[in-house]
Amino acid sequence: MVDRSTLTAPEIAEKYGVSIHTVTKSWAQHPAWPDAIGKRGRYKAYSPWHIETFVYNHVARPAVALEPRRLYTAREIADAAGISAGTIRADRTRGRWPEPDDVEGGVNRWYGETATMALASRRGYRK
Repeated sequence: MVDRSTLTAPEIAEKYGVSIHTVTKSWAQHPAWPDAIGKRGRYKAYSPWHIETFVYNHVARPAVALEPRRLYTAREIADAAGISAGTIRADRTRGRWPEPDDVEGGVNRWYGETATMALASRRGYRK
């Protein structure tokens, strides 16, 4: 019988839709990562509440509300979302960000509704 009052790294990875590598090599290395409260098999066991609190405070980002019909530059979107404009450019290159709604004057701009949908689909954003 599995103890569901604790979570192990594989269970944390499954619950939050990330790889076990992300949990063990990234999240667990963060100074705010909670202490283990025991061990189950070969894995340390953690309090589900402490893990949820950690993810909420250090991993998840709040959804961004932009004016739907206003055009925003990558820098404006990045500032509002707490990411870098380089992240938006990189995501565009990899096909994970929509093409700009407007390119007048050589400046890429997206409507707020386009950017909000793109940000909501990125991992790590609360819905």
